[in-house]
Amino acid sequence: MTEHSEPPPDWVRPIAEFDRHLKARGAAERTRHAYGRDVEQLARWAAVRDLSPRDVTHRELRGFAAAVSEGGVTKATVARKLASARSFFRFLVERGTLDSTPGDLVASPKRDKKLPRVLRIDQARDLLESIPATTPLELRDRALFELAYGAGLRAQELVDLDLESVDPDAEELRVEGKGGRTRIVPAGEPVWRAIERYLDRGRGALAPRPGAEERALFVSKTGQRLSTSDVRRRLRLWLNRAGTDAGVSPHTLRHSFATHLLAGGADLRAIQELLGHASLSTTQIYTQVESSRLRKAYRLAHPRA
Repeated sequence: MTEHSEPPPDWVRPIAEFDRHLKARGAAERTRHAYGRDVEQLARWAAVRDLSPRDVTHRELRGFAAAVSEGGVTKATVARKLASARSFFRFLVERGTLDSTPGDLVASPKRDKKLPRVLRIDQARDLLESIPATTPLELRDRALFELAYGAGLRAQELVDLDLESVDPDAEELRVEGKGGRTRIVPAGEPVWRAIERYLDRGRGALAPRPGAEERALFVSKTGQRLSTSDVRRRLRLWLNRAGTDAGVSPHTLRHSFATHLLAGGADLRAIQELLGHASLSTTQIYTQVESSRLRKAYRLAHPRA
């Protein structure tokens, strides 16, 4: 797609109101921005064709999806943009601007099934033990990634943790997850040892912001709350030092947490609660990961495979 101009006037106000609607419903800032970018892209595409929101039918929406697809993006990206458009048009129906939404008549492309990457247990152990935990930043990173793997937290959940979020006596954390859902997550002894070392010898050595008391659990060398990009950057550093294959992200540690729990006999429903998944169907992807692992082991080991 080549349309790069600003959305036309008859789209600007509905898009702004849609964003306020998402904010009022408690949507995360990143989610709101993603929806906004997708709908603005639709608006620019429609503007070239002199289409207002009222003029977009299911045929035009299919044309938009085809144009996005021709740009070489993945099926998942096309599906996400259609989902954003559906939410936008449903909002317009709710507020009475439209009588019906064109999005319900447009099917999303079937996504290619791609199993999440996971580390082997020894790879996860080697990665964590490669972080020396000597300097304040090393102590922080060791606690950060022990927690990512030991409790299965998302990168955003890690950086959102406050000092009050952790309870070492109960060995559990209070985690603010997607959609404003709060869950209590247990963590094991290696996690708590790493957190206690960081709090005792690491966090206080990291400079606080002038005139402010930062309540974040994990802070930067300037004393500010970490961002998710900081987490990804520091993980890349330790992956390189550990000699682990490229392509591992903070979410890989979360996937590994879930897969290793399943392999150890944990109940799928319990894993769902630990991960904070709203639907069990989301958690079921890990049964496919484990099944794939077992098939591979069978092919390699059995004489009649």
